[in-house]
Amino acid sequence: MSRRALTLLLAGFLVLALGVIGAFRPVPYVVLSPGPTENTIGEVDKKPVISIKGRQTYPTSGALNLVTVAYQGGPAAQIDLLTALRGWLDPTVAVVPQETIFAPGRDAEEVEEENVVEMSNSQDSATAAALTELKIPYSVGVGVLSTEKGKPADGKVQKDDEITAVDGKPTKDSDAVQQAVKAHKPGESVVLGIVRGGKKLDVTLQTVAGPKGQTIVGLTMGPKFKFPFDVDINVGDVGGPSAGLMFSLGILDKLTPGELTGGKKIAGTGTIQPTGEVGAIGGIAQKMIGAKDSGATVFLTPPGNCAEALNAVPDGLRLVRADTLHQAVLALDALRTGKGEVPSCEAG
Repeated sequence: MSRRALTLLLAGFLVLALGVIGAFRPVPYVVLSPGPTENTIGEVDKKPVISIKGRQTYPTSGALNLVTVAYQGGPAAQIDLLTALRGWLDPTVAVVPQETIFAPGRDAEEVEEENVVEMSNSQDSATAAALTELKIPYSVGVGVLSTEKGKPADGKVQKDDEITAVDGKPTKDSDAVQQAVKAHKPGESVVLGIVRGGKKLDVTLQTVAGPKGQTIVGLTMGPKFKFPFDVDINVGDVGGPSAGLMFSLGILDKLTPGELTGGKKIAGTGTIQPTGEVGAIGGIAQKMIGAKDSGATVFLTPPGNCAEALNAVPDGLRLVRADTLHQAVLALDALRTGKGEVPSCEAG
């Protein structure tokens, strides 16, 4: 073998070796793929997804499927270049920069914890939206979502406490609580009236200065709903806020006579506000694929996702725009009876 041929052969082996090594090098991307679907009027692990106690319920049929997105990768388990390349070639998945899912400084455990909190909040908002649609009254207070480690509230105020007063003045609004705390100078004391486990307590906290100089005690607050009957939602390890619309529809279907689906398999996605507004979500393309694979023929779509959905909708899946819970109910009524308007993404 000539020197030139030997040099080319060695160079080829070197390029191949470097290519193989490079293919298995971690890269800062995440692969999104269709996740599992769950029927909100069905069961998970032989338990109803939605259980209602203290109110009459009615039989249901068909399916109101929530859809999910599974991800592979992240700071603690980065995918390799070969996996990313396979994903780029697969039309059913999306490969996105890692920071799209994991903000700088956040690990997989923090993301999962946030997803759990968002799911819990989504279930409360979904119940509130369903009751609002049915004109069933409920009340809302100020709940503690979390406390910041090392800040005055840490160890003195607990998650799920309800704040009912600040310095003896009743309040039902988290903004009002925040403003009342800010009215103090850092170092001054503030007294929070709270309800914990049915017991009323006064908790005195010494305020401190926040990152921008504002007075804080280290609380994250949110609405604490008080419903006239119990609604329990069981979805296993599914997290995030995007199932809100489908939870609301499932609750509505169980609380009203007749069958909302008409026996059909309906899928959909979207966050939900207590007032019924439906918000956009991520991973719409993968969720539509999951919906189609589950046998759904109709997909309820948030208005903010319509443009993206139109470019990726699978054959045989009808997109129905759902701006609000009320509009979604009317659309399902129209689909079931053949009477009335069915809003589409094509119409805006």
